[in-house]
Amino acid sequence: MKKYILPTLTVLGVVLGIIIGMALSQKANAQRIIYQNGTWQLEQSKVDRLLQLMQTAYVDELNIDSITDEAMTDLVHKLDPHSSYIPKEDLEMVNSELAGSFSGIGVQFSIQQDTVRIVAVIAGGPSEGVGVLAGDKLITVDDSVFTGKKINNEKVMRTLRGEKGTQVKLGVLRSGMNEPLYFTVTRGDIPVTSVDAKFIIEPEAEGQKSKDKIGFIRVNKFGETTYKEFISALADLYSKGATSYIVDLRENSGGYMEQAIRMANEFLHRGDLIVYSEGRAYPRYEANANGSGRFKDVPLVVLIDNFSASASEIFAGAMQDNDRATIVGRRSFGKGLVQQQMPFDDGSAVRLTVARYYTPSGRCIQKPYILGDQEDYEKDLLDRFEHGEFYSADSIHFADTTIYYTKGGRKMYGGGGIMPDVFVGRDTTLNTPWYNRCVNLAYTYQFAYQYTDRHRKELSKFKDWQSLEKYLLKQNVLREFVKFAEDKGVEPNEAEIQKSRPLMTRLLNAYIVRNILGDEGFFPLFERDDEITKAAVEQLTRSDRTSAQ
Repeated sequence: MKKYILPTLTVLGVVLGIIIGMALSQKANAQRIIYQNGTWQLEQSKVDRLLQLMQTAYVDELNIDSITDEAMTDLVHKLDPHSSYIPKEDLEMVNSELAGSFSGIGVQFSIQQDTVRIVAVIAGGPSEGVGVLAGDKLITVDDSVFTGKKINNEKVMRTLRGEKGTQVKLGVLRSGMNEPLYFTVTRGDIPVTSVDAKFIIEPEAEGQKSKDKIGFIRVNKFGETTYKEFISALADLYSKGATSYIVDLRENSGGYMEQAIRMANEFLHRGDLIVYSEGRAYPRYEANANGSGRFKDVPLVVLIDNFSASASEIFAGAMQDNDRATIVGRRSFGKGLVQQQMPFDDGSAVRLTVARYYTPSGRCIQKPYILGDQEDYEKDLLDRFEHGEFYSADSIHFADTTIYYTKGGRKMYGGGGIMPDVFVGRDTTLNTPWYNRCVNLAYTYQFAYQYTDRHRKELSKFKDWQSLEKYLLKQNVLREFVKFAEDKGVEPNEAEIQKSRPLMTRLLNAYIVRNILGDEGFFPLFERDDEITKAAVEQLTRSDRTSAQ
């Protein structure tokens, strides 16, 4: 018996040590359990030991939490451009960007002349319930002055958002009132929508039957509720007679991959590959269509541009590689990396790149990057512009020269975004220095807000964008704007004004319509004359089109 006791005790000791070590490892961040000199010991990393020394032995008292956040940010900055460290105080706001809702007062705002101006009040939201109106100027919050050069978008959001059920007192100036008005608003859930607009485009192509209608859906991101909103938009347009669809993903920087997969599933047949991903410690994952989609055979066009990224590229790539849709627009951003958010005990988190994703043909559309060099990476879009690729497809070069093939045998390339099937370059024929300066200085947006504010009573009588635009075309809006811009320091040039008249009139009217009717009024008017949208409509009204595009 004795000869078995010692080995048994030894084994039990080792097992117990392992159990203790595992328990300790769960409590210690960035620490390892090592067996040294016959005992199990915690080994701190060099970073941990340095921070501990700084906290206990440094000559002056330090804010160690702040130093830790800076160190974490610097460490993650050494990785790819899409990995990021998120401090505790920023995490809620960052997460709310993709959440289905956040807690706030329910207004859309714009900062002009150091003053927060209420552009729109969300229907059914807390602010509407107490009487806040579009056009109000916010001057105090909780009896403290809330104007001046230090006011920015981030400060406004941090101040107006807050825990559901809490209250905030607003002081506003209202047109026609000599004294400020004060409202106490109880914060509540404010929905975050992904679908900016859905509407019917009735083609005007010669010989086109009037029953053929195109449904247009603009998706601004892939958040928690995107698929639900998208399906609702599809169903609404179908009920209004849509027989083909345009999905607009321009300026959509992405979001949750799972939402893009569910959207793609609606248009693909059972077994079609949507996307796959894999990484060093991330097992290969494949997403295939399950055949339950209700729009598997409808004609489809997807719009992309240089700001379409991540989940937008997953959707567009799945449609392109399966020869399911025509992709129209300009080359997409080129983000083929997958991030996973991992929380820390102090409330902060890191979004770490754990895998690459690939389109069905095997393309990784991630554009080249150098570890730790974000500055060069962020200059890529500027480089594309300077090389002329926004105007001509001939200027586009892909980093990956490997040839990939769609299901139908068409050649594709990777390593730098999704190349559209139909390239539409920027049309600058009506641009002039006068127009460009007015737009770049945001004077168009400022004027539209002030014009709306002065004429809100008469403009609010119109309930659809068509009648409102018709009314605006009879007004002297452009001439009023020319005077507004001149007062701001932009000298009028009559030849340039006349050349840019169609562009400027369209833009001013669209902004004014948005201030009254929201995005549901803005986008139908704005997209009517958009070159990329017109190219998409042309693809869907071609007599030689096929169901696979």
